[in-house]
Amino acid sequence: MIRSVIRRAWSGEKGATAVEYGIMVALIAVVIIVAVTLLGGNLQALFNNVAGQVPTTAP
Repeated sequence: MIRSVIRRAWSGEKGATAVEYGIMVALIAVVIIVAVTLLGGNLQALFNNVAGQVPTTAP
């Protein structure tokens, strides 16, 4: 599988393949940024809630 990806990357359609991979990477980055932005506040509240419920003991 990796060999076929490498062969395709170095074939005659090298420019188009590089552009396609670049677009995929950009879209994945956008999805990650949007997910972190939307869920960031909720996750922080959740972790703070859990941290508040964990009993603490003196060492």
